[in-house]
Amino acid sequence: MADLNSTLSTWAPRVLSIMRIVLGFTFLWHGTQKLFGFPPPAQPGAVPTMFSFMWFAGVLELVGGLLLLVGLFTRPVAFVLSGMMAVAYFMAHAPRGFLPLVNQGELAVVYCFAFLYLAFAGGGPWSLDALMRRR
Repeated sequence: MADLNSTLSTWAPRVLSIMRIVLGFTFLWHGTQKLFGFPPPAQPGAVPTMFSFMWFAGVLELVGGLLLLVGLFTRPVAFVLSGMMAVAYFMAHAPRGFLPLVNQGELAVVYCFAFLYLAFAGGGPWSLDALMRRR
């Protein structure tokens, strides 16, 4: 058991980096969908007008997702995105019901708390933040 714990502890920082990369990659596509209509949404709608609330959300998703993907400014970006997802949950999902399963807000909740974790944990060793710290 001690060997397993040692192995898991050794890999934890790397898995943190992998989690950050996957979160950034999946999140940025929400932004491209809002801003450019790609990939096409399941329920087609108009691309939001510039400087609208949805446009700002799309910009945060795209730019924030890219920054998380490469691990640049991970902590502040993750903190802002966590707040954005909390706002998204309470504005768009919570009015439709209490439970995230019922109001289709599960993804917003998961992103919110995953980003909050990254705000505290950082980007891990495979990030531009770590590279800049080493120099």
